[in-house]
Amino acid sequence: MGRMKYLFLLFIPSLSFAQTSANPPKGEPTNAAEAAAQKAKADAVIEERYQSLVATLPPDQQAWEHVLQRQLGGFYLPIHKRDKVAGRSSAWDFVQDDPKLPRVLLIGDSVSRGYTQAVRKALAGKANVHRAPANCGPTAAGLKHIDVWLGNGNWHLIHFNFGIHDRNTPIADYQHRLELLIERMKKTGAKLVWASSTPCPDTKNGQYKSAPILERNAAALELMKKHKIVMDDLFAAITPHLKVMQNPDDVHFNAQGYDFLGETVAKAIEAALK
Repeated sequence: MGRMKYLFLLFIPSLSFAQTSANPPKGEPTNAAEAAAQKAKADAVIEERYQSLVATLPPDQQAWEHVLQRQLGGFYLPIHKRDKVAGRSSAWDFVQDDPKLPRVLLIGDSVSRGYTQAVRKALAGKANVHRAPANCGPTAAGLKHIDVWLGNGNWHLIHFNFGIHDRNTPIADYQHRLELLIERMKKTGAKLVWASSTPCPDTKNGQYKSAPILERNAAALELMKKHKIVMDDLFAAITPHLKVMQNPDDVHFNAQGYDFLGETVAKAIEAALK
């Protein structure tokens, strides 16, 4: 009997632990519906704070936020709102121009977004560096939104790229759309600088392949020569550093890679402005 009592006493802590571990910490969701409800509540708080913040901004900054709300889409807009509420700087910060400096516009996809802040840092005191209010995507999206991205069109230089999102666009269509975009940007009177698309690995999931980027860079180069547009060869610049600067099995880059690209872009812009 004494042995049985001893074993029973030993079992009690184990039972207590099992009961405790089965109950999640206070505030942790117990199912998908509860998790979704908590996320919706958190999103509503961010939205309320964001809208309250926007309401306090000067008219020009409010106008910029309204453009971002229409352009950023379902993936990037929530990120932007969280950054704005938290006071974190991002590629889509409102840029208060120094009237003594040239105005530069960056147009491009998520890779361009990644190096935007590094470009601004490198050109601080030398240029007002803006970026299009979107992840610009393929040339088809460019034709649809280019007037919004150009804004008042008062640019000294436009640094642009389309390529990775056009990897499945037929070459003839790609060149045709890209040329239409070139003609539109020329109307601003800005100096144009074309950035070659950065390398894509042959990813394991098959989403990206290296060959289409090589083909579209070559097709774009034909147009740049035809229109006498300066080329910023980001593909060639970063290729020797891919092992240490590009994320594994991905088209995007780590912080070191984006800093390198930003500095490369800044040098190309500064040279073109001279």
